[in-house]
Amino acid sequence: QVQLVESGGGLVQPGGSLRLSCAASGSIFSINAMGWYRQAPGKQRELVATITSGGSTNYVASVKGRFTISRDNAKNTVYLQMNSLIPEDTAVYYCNADLRGSSTWYETRRYWGQGTQVTVSS
Repeated sequence: QVQLVESGGGLVQPGGSLRLSCAASGSIFSINAMGWYRQAPGKQRELVATITSGGSTNYVASVKGRFTISRDNAKNTVYLQMNSLIPEDTAVYYCNADLRGSSTWYETRRYWGQGTQVTVSS
């Protein structure tokens, strides 16, 4: 019923930029927060950035000053602007949303996108 669809990944050279998008659709009662995680080969999934419905943001230290998370509440969409990319940013990026569906308005659940590959290489 609730679905998160990601887009914007791809191959980019070091120093380049990408913008990821994630749109939540379906019967949604409310969204508390949205964010981005990433997982590189052989490593655990890492929280990259989060944003609340009120606009409060948090970032992992390694991306501060380079990445910017933003949100369009009217479109239920979250974005991740990635600048000055480095090879260490290479990973599958996953969108997440903590939300209440219309049929489960009484409980907040976590939903995940399918992941989008970001590769930073020359």
